[in-house]
Amino acid sequence: MKKPFVIIHTHVSLDGKIKTVDSPKFKTTSQQYQELALYKDKQIFDIKGYLNGRTTTEDNQPLQKLDLNYDAQIPEGDFKADTDADMFYVSIDRKGVIGWSQNYVDYGNRHAHVIEVLSETASDGYKDFLRRMNISYIIAGEERLNNQLVLHKLYDIFGLDRLMIGGGGVLNWSYLQDGLVDEISIVVGPFADGDPNNPSLFTAMEGLSEIEPLSFNLLDTKPLKDSAVWLHYSVDKED
Repeated sequence: MKKPFVIIHTHVSLDGKIKTVDSPKFKTTSQQYQELALYKDKQIFDIKGYLNGRTTTEDNQPLQKLDLNYDAQIPEGDFKADTDADMFYVSIDRKGVIGWSQNYVDYGNRHAHVIEVLSETASDGYKDFLRRMNISYIIAGEERLNNQLVLHKLYDIFGLDRLMIGGGGVLNWSYLQDGLVDEISIVVGPFADGDPNNPSLFTAMEGLSEIEPLSFNLLDTKPLKDSAVWLHYSVDKED
């Protein structure tokens, strides 16, 4: 199966955590992370879409309460909405529960059309909701999502040849474990809070991925503003 070139790109604290930290330098680190990937005049990755997990989406997007028509009759298969977008926000939503209030995401000065990634467990009522919102969706697995199929459909249906994965940690690690990631890009911010409940950059979860070492090769490193550092790695495929 063909797939996009995949880059995990995110920003972390010195202790490798990915949630918001109450620090002024968190804001400047986050800004520089956005610029590297999503600012038309500053980005370096030339991505056409970025993929996030459900928790990340629900924590950062305006949502509404779902009012579904469970009697809706929906054609089988995927749905490509009517859009001329040149950037896509890919939302992992296996069961179909996110209450989108709009069909786009504005982040890092890029306007991105939403693509929902569903399993076959998502209801026709939810698919009807997405169609009414003019939100694209793909079906990529019976109960558990098939990460390889997700990437293939993004490439085949939407022409995404370069894709950024932005987390969370379980999503990042599952795509790495499946051998689907080409590069890792990390903006490390000069802050930490020691919170044990703050999720990490990579997290294995039973049933989705294994606790298994991987290695990487350094491509580049650069100091950024306000004592942040950018680290750029390729994934060691031989490992």
